[in-house]
Amino acid sequence: MSLSSFSFPTDIRFGPGARREVAQHLQDQGLRRPLIVTDRGLAALPALAEFQSHLGGLDVLVFGGVFGNPTAGQVMAGAAAYKTHRADCVIGIGGGAALDVAKVVGVAATHDGDILEYAWDHPQVRALTNPLPYFVALPTTAGTGSEVGRSAVISEDETHLKRVIFSPKILARKVFADPELTVGLPPQVTAATGMDALTHNIESYLSPAYHPLCDGIALEGTRIAARSLVRAVREPASIEARSDMMMSSMMGAIAFQKDLGAVHSCAHALGAVCDMHHGLANALMIETVLGWNIEAAPDKFEELAHVCRVGGGGPGFVRWLGHLKQQIGITGTLSSHGVKQEQLPRLVDIAVKDICHHTNPRPVTAADFERLFLAAM
Repeated sequence: MSLSSFSFPTDIRFGPGARREVAQHLQDQGLRRPLIVTDRGLAALPALAEFQSHLGGLDVLVFGGVFGNPTAGQVMAGAAAYKTHRADCVIGIGGGAALDVAKVVGVAATHDGDILEYAWDHPQVRALTNPLPYFVALPTTAGTGSEVGRSAVISEDETHLKRVIFSPKILARKVFADPELTVGLPPQVTAATGMDALTHNIESYLSPAYHPLCDGIALEGTRIAARSLVRAVREPASIEARSDMMMSSMMGAIAFQKDLGAVHSCAHALGAVCDMHHGLANALMIETVLGWNIEAAPDKFEELAHVCRVGGGGPGFVRWLGHLKQQIGITGTLSSHGVKQEQLPRLVDIAVKDICHHTNPRPVTAADFERLFLAAM
């Protein structure tokens, strides 16, 4: 598969081997001292050392302090590393957590105060007034699509509540989307992140907001994931399947500027209360929530069934999701994944306060969320 170049809206270099072009690109911008922001797991793997081997001529420092759901403390530690290194740019490499931190390390390094003071819902939200460091992104998972997103989801250190820093200014200046970087992902990570990408595409399409451009992207992103997710899990070395999932992931993130739905509100609550992996949380809730949503958007569910090539209309599409999860090894209920009944009030409270369900096809009340969580238990 050859490399391609396109912009939507981010400049994207897509294809096997794209990672090898990062050093020349940064040097072309007159940059010499990158801070690599990555997660603790990837920092210790040969894949990062291999990537660094292509950064000859640059003075590189690695900040590998991202783990779990990213927190404000991790961002501030990354900003301190940026200043200590006297860095002039940021390379974000990793999954959604690492890329979300990488997006805003430059904000914290060039602006006063705590990073969460720049969250959109802060009562005295600060503006991004200073120039930000040049930032490039390399995804190593195919799930969040964070590399093309204009928001960073950062949790409060104490409460684990997710906060969102949103600005077009934090978009990567260039994305190097190299499917070879995802080949080493374990099957369970490929499955969970793939379900995240699929959920982004599905929920953005089902959102009642008017955005036909995003609808087209979301439907194609759904079709691509439907044809390749199982193969990416079962044949991890397939560059074709890995490329499809990386593309579907980016398409989902581009499409969800149209907004998402109640599956994500539930998943955000599960992440905050149970520290559950976001893709797994989406996967465990998707059939329950979408089965409840069918009556509000029957024609759209028919279209989803069509692009995924499944029979039975909307109900058939929801059943297919259950079958798909079984094929990729995601089984069980919320309770089998450690969610406890006594956590239900807190889950409902956080889900109700989450903004994603404001664009769910059906209005969702606290009682509805309680029923949905109970049904998924």
